[in-house]
Amino acid sequence: MILLDTSVIIGYLKGFNERPHDLMDDFIAQGVALGICNQVYQEVLQGAKSKNEFDVLKEYLNTMDFYDVRYGKKSYESAAMMYFKCRKAGIKPRSTVDMIIAQIAIENNLLLLHNDRDFVQIAQVIGDLKIL
Repeated sequence: MILLDTSVIIGYLKGFNERPHDLMDDFIAQGVALGICNQVYQEVLQGAKSKNEFDVLKEYLNTMDFYDVRYGKKSYESAAMMYFKCRKAGIKPRSTVDMIIAQIAIENNLLLLHNDRDFVQIAQVIGDLKIL
């Protein structure tokens, strides 16, 4: 299973031709199940420029599988520890949301498809994060 980050969905919808967007295109063509989490859902929707675009995005995103943290408060504690470990390794991820997305990917054993250098850095410290 593939978990999509906001960076990939937005670039894909804008027609960017970078590797992550090409991979998304390939996965769609192959019928690979793609998923998102609530945080990605919110980030994509809040970028809508009109009510019509909001509705179209909402309809599209709702065709995907949704994933969430599996262990409630413990999951958020683990995401905070992940940030702490990154910081101790000299890496300062820019987004709390990215830490939660990474935690969701780890807990659900998903490959994370992204176009965000923070995930590359996080994966260098957190071996359980599998990125594409």
